[in-house]
Formats: sequence, structure tokens, C-alpha cells
Amino acid sequence: MAINLASKYSNKVDERFVLKSFTENIGLNTEYDWTGVKTISVFSIDNATMNNYTRTGANRYGTPTELGDTKADYTLSKDRSFSTTIDKGNNTEQLMIKSSGKFLSRQTNEVIIPEIDTYRLATWSAAAIANSHTATTAVTASNAYLMLLNAQAALDEDKVPVEGRICFCTPAYYNFIKQDSTFVKYSDISQKMLINGQVGEVDNVKMVKVPSSYFPANHAFVLIHPKCSVSPKKLDEYKVHQDPPGISGHLIEGRQIYDCFVLEQKKNALYAHKIA
Repeated sequence: MAINLASKYSNKVDERFVLKSFTENIGLNTEYDWTGVKTISVFSIDNATMNNYTRTGANRYGTPTELGDTKADYTLSKDRSFSTTIDKGNNTEQLMIKSSGKFLSRQTNEVIIPEIDTYRLATWSAAAIANSHTATTAVTASNAYLMLLNAQAALDEDKVPVEGRICFCTPAYYNFIKQDSTFVKYSDISQKMLINGQVGEVDNVKMVKVPSSYFPANHAFVLIHPKCSVSPKKLDEYKVHQDPPGISGHLIEGRQIYDCFVLEQKKNALYAHKIA
């Protein structure tokens, strides 16, 4: 005789762990506005050449030249979206475990925020590498602190402000620097800091530990002064349609238009350290 055992489903959903944005509240440059446009042009003004003053004749200050300029165009390229449905029949037969509001929260925390963080880190790394502000050295417990000092020196040489620098690092790099015998920790962070993920300060640089999956391959850290970058979010839109034509239930849609740029005259404020 067959024995059929009863089973029961719980209406409690097993939620995944989520992280807040690592790159949103770091003080990125907000001086530029994409409202109403897809592209903005930013001018940089040249300097004049210094001359030896001549005490006789005309043009004693030197031959006048017209003040020049350069123009950089920044065009939004990321136009992202999602669309999903919650069928009313399926939901009523699954203990009503699928909520449009909770889905949007999950989509934001688990998909959208990590995507933007990953894109920003990739943009900053690519700009640093293109500008030759990079090194490729395996990191160990004996050289981790030195690698950060070398990155700091590169920014120092290019007159990047010391105050406000942030180092986004992998957990592995952070572990190495904590084990480095030459490492001197300046101070623990205040619990009131606004930058999510910050775990301390090294050499007056805020350290933000980020999962390695957020970085391009083979990275240990990216050092940045946030004023070098703008990251506009032109559209952040979510819609929940109840019983739209052709669907019994909810249609949930979202769209994000965003990008991340490194300002041409401030690109020296970035440094990427690769391990391979």
C-alpha cells in the first residue's frame, strides 16, 4: 500500500543578503547638469606661456596670442530597463508570496545598485589605466601598504588634493594590508560615516571594502578623488500596472538612464592597481 506524505509551503520568502551602494554617497562632482539633453560639452581654458620681459620696443610682455580652449563631450550611453509580470492565478496558488513592491525593492538592491557600482568602478579603472596611472604587481602581506603609498605618490605628483581621497579595495587586499607589518592604522571610522562599506582609514585615505565581483578582473584597488568624476542618473523610473491589457495580474517595468564620466582635466585623480 502506498503512503502519501503531506507537504506544506511556507509563505515566508527566503530573502538574499543585500548591500547598499558603495559609490553613491562619496561626494562625486555635481557641477554639471544633463537635464533636457543627452550630451553636454565642457570647456577647459588653456594657460598663457611665460616670457622674459623686454624693457625696450613693442610687445614688451611678449607677442600676444589668443587664449585657447579645449572641448570635451560627455554623452549618456546607459539606457537600461526591465519588465516582469506576476500572474494573478499563479500568485493566488502560491500563498500570495509575490508582491510587486517587494520585487521592486529586491530589483533595486540586488540588480540595479550593484550594476551601477560595477559600472562606475570599471569606468574609473579604465580611465586610470588609459592615463598610465596604474601598476601591475602581485599583492602580499609584505607589500600591500607600499602599493597604496605608491598610488598616493602618483596622485601627489599630479597635485591632486590629499583631503577626500577614497580607496575602493577588494576584501583580499584589505586582509593583506591588515597583515602588513609596515602598516600603521591612523584611526577607526566613526559609526556615523555616510559611505557604506567604509572599514577604516589608511594614510588619511578612506578605505571602502567592496566584493571583488564588482571590480574588473585582477584588481586589488582603485584610488580616487571623487571630484574627478560625474555620474548622472537622468531617469530612474518604475511602474506597476494592475491588470493591463492581455495580463491578469501585475506588469512591473523599470528604466534607468545613467552614466559615469571622468573629467578630462581631473583624470589624474585616479589610480588602479592590478594584480595580474
